[in-house]
Amino acid sequence: MVPDHFSEAEARQWALKMAGRIERKRASEAVDLELRATQLAARYRLEKPHSIEWSDRQNDRWGSATPANGSIRISNRLAGSPSWVLDYVIVHELAHLSEAGHGPRFHELVDRFPLAERARGYLIAKAEGPVRS
Repeated sequence: MVPDHFSEAEARQWALKMAGRIERKRASEAVDLELRATQLAARYRLEKPHSIEWSDRQNDRWGSATPANGSIRISNRLAGSPSWVLDYVIVHELAHLSEAGHGPRFHELVDRFPLAERARGYLIAKAEGPVRS
């Protein structure tokens, strides 16, 4: 359903946008973020999050972490991405639970993930503008 005042072109654009949201929701429901984060934290010796969830409100970043309460949010725009890209973003946010900034110690933690550089390149190419993590 679209508002009556939408033109046909606006209605088509809205329908495409909503279809994309529905597809991202379906894809994200197929991923157990909590299990994935727990496994990655153990594998790369990082702090386990208190909570991790998908977010449909993260339009200018791929993920975010709140070290104070150990929570992580991952953009549902990543739901259809290759698993190693999603894993990189999770590792990136896990590292923020120990290191808030992007200094040398933070990069040491993130670079434990063997495909970190490749994933960063993928995300840069995929971004529709400046996207932060």
